[in-house]
Amino acid sequence: MVTPQLISALRAGDQAAFKQLVELYQDKVFNTAISLVQDHGAAEDIAQEVFVTVYRSILSFNQKSSVSTWIYRITVNKSLDHLRAAGRQKRQSLLGRMFGGDNTEALEAQPAFDHPGVLLERKEQAAALFAAINTLPENQKTVFVLAHIEELPQKEVAEIMGISLKAVESLLQRAKGGLRKKLSSIYDRRKKE
Repeated sequence: MVTPQLISALRAGDQAAFKQLVELYQDKVFNTAISLVQDHGAAEDIAQEVFVTVYRSILSFNQKSSVSTWIYRITVNKSLDHLRAAGRQKRQSLLGRMFGGDNTEALEAQPAFDHPGVLLERKEQAAALFAAINTLPENQKTVFVLAHIEELPQKEVAEIMGISLKAVESLLQRAKGGLRKKLSSIYDRRKKE
């Protein structure tokens, strides 16, 4: 739990306090990042970036939200920035190929994602779920990951994303509907094989 004393120590530049904060949140930050970006190495990089940002920005933390909400918000933003940058790189690579640019490498299909927190006997189901989650629009994906994978209360999800509780509920409903369709088509196809 983050106490006012810990925040004061962080603002004073206390290294032990920062280490304590990292220990409190490193797993949550990594799990959120890996659920969003679905890449182990990128999630590790994002986690490091999050804590560098926290360290550099602690003086500007206004305490209107909880430290947890603030750290989740930074994690989500860094993860989405990573996804956007990766999307731009793929588009540039494709355009380069299409118009004879220097980059002639073939675009690689995204490898199956293996979330480290999933039990071995559920790996196949989890891979299908994460593949389906990855097809959702950015805001639906973020809401679903925070609410159902990270199991955060919808009110905190709303604070993290800077949207209303009603918007969170609506995005969750659309995400669930989209996932139901995608997953049922995957399982129907597998039954026919």
